[in-house]
Amino acid sequence: MQNQNIALGASLIILSELALLATGMIIKSMSAEVPTEQIVFIRNLIGLFILVPWLIRKGISRLHTKHIGLHLARGLVGLTAMVCLFYSWGHMPLAQASLLKQTSPIFIPIFAFFWIKESIGIKTIIAIFIGFAGVILIISPTGDDAQFSIVMIIALAGAMLAGMAKVIIRKMSVTETPGRIVFYFALTGTIISAVPAMLAWVSLSWVQFGSLVAIAGFSTIAQLSISKAYSHAPAGQLGPYTYTSVAFAAFFGWMIWDEVLNYTTLIGILIIVLSGVLAMTDRRISRIKAEQKQIVFDK
Repeated sequence: MQNQNIALGASLIILSELALLATGMIIKSMSAEVPTEQIVFIRNLIGLFILVPWLIRKGISRLHTKHIGLHLARGLVGLTAMVCLFYSWGHMPLAQASLLKQTSPIFIPIFAFFWIKESIGIKTIIAIFIGFAGVILIISPTGDDAQFSIVMIIALAGAMLAGMAKVIIRKMSVTETPGRIVFYFALTGTIISAVPAMLAWVSLSWVQFGSLVAIAGFSTIAQLSISKAYSHAPAGQLGPYTYTSVAFAAFFGWMIWDEVLNYTTLIGILIIVLSGVLAMTDRRISRIKAEQKQIVFDK
């Protein structure tokens, strides 16, 4: 059975969210000039190169795994979530994009319950319904820009897939190291995203290339932090801590891009944060017997 360390897991989640917010700010600043497909491909390619020293130091044997199917599933789901996330960062206000990304904790307990049998406390169930109410407020069309609402749906789809990816990480963390999980994700993402990136390719300036290197660096830090975090505590318990980046996103969006949130979005934010706080108060820790986990992995 895995040791549970909620404090360490929460700290790693917060670090991951701040690193992802940094990537969002960079993407937003260059989205008008560089296609999302190219950003995703280069982010994964550079992330793969960043992990080469780790691979050399640890040895090729560190890549040995009996669960290549889970790595492929995590790669496909995570890559699709990344495309949705990067697109939303480039086409909507930073705070709203970040907030919709933070709705992934609403989906995490659901996926965790049906797939890896993590129990859900009554407060978490209530929090899920409250969170969905907040989401409805945020993505409801206002009548002035239907396309904008479609971008919100894309952002929400990315959040749902991100929640699924985190549960897959939780399932893999029983036997897989964080470095191995991130390496296979970068490898899968690089291979799959290569073709669409080539079709949309544009020439890059040195500044743009440097920005993409920074995106890859921050994203890799985020991936390593997430992978390590979910080896310390259940996915359903750590999910609510991802809300910490919402305030930072709203602040930087206002300071740099002069973005102001309307009252409907503000109410939605409050409702979603309330759902996160409610979920955090549910201290019911899910535990799965070691032999049950082994049976799942041997299938």
